[in-house]
Amino acid sequence: MTAVRVFATLALQGVIEQARSELEAAAAMGLDVRFAPTADLMACIGRGEEADVAVLTRGAIEDLIGRGLLTTDNRIDLAVSHIAAAVKAGAPHPDIGTLDAFQSALLEARSVAYSRTGISGSHFADLIERLGIASALNARAQVPSGGFTATLLVDGRCDLAIQQLSELRVVPGIEIVGHLPEGAQLATVFTAGRFARSAVADAAAAVISCLASPLLQPVFQKCGLDVPAT
Repeated sequence: MTAVRVFATLALQGVIEQARSELEAAAAMGLDVRFAPTADLMACIGRGEEADVAVLTRGAIEDLIGRGLLTTDNRIDLAVSHIAAAVKAGAPHPDIGTLDAFQSALLEARSVAYSRTGISGSHFADLIERLGIASALNARAQVPSGGFTATLLVDGRCDLAIQQLSELRVVPGIEIVGHLPEGAQLATVFTAGRFARSAVADAAAAVISCLASPLLQPVFQKCGLDVPAT
């Protein structure tokens, strides 16, 4: 059975899963979605794998357009994401309201989890290097190569998880402490594009149009994603 193949960043997993029925109705066919960090999906594309729709960071989409792999016709910014911190449900919430307080919370945590390959993980790794606490933190950090860092809160392997807010919210049994403070934050724009060689171009375009529809804005907001400024 024909389906629209989608390569989507983990930050949009909550949105796509919650809006799957609307997206499939718009496409008039099913969706076959691969969720992974943008870097991992770019590696797959670099090996010659293709889909019909890509939902990645803006920079990755522009790179694929520049290489002729995506068209410009359906390129659209979908959401702005911010990095946040979370704890296990019921655990005390550390003060992360300022950069100094956030640094103290990191050093006081038994273990901190952050992604090895995601945008948030790369940014966080650079941040702790800049703060001069990388060695101390990484000696007891949990750094998975993919997936959701908040799962390590639930199974007790860490006290504090760092990732995109929308990715943290996918995991039950955790509580959001808040956005990272000024000086530690990174805003990332996620963008959709259509593969130039898609065999279901009209259906792929319909999926992108549905994702960008005002009707889905409440879903984006529920998942912790902001609407890009126009």
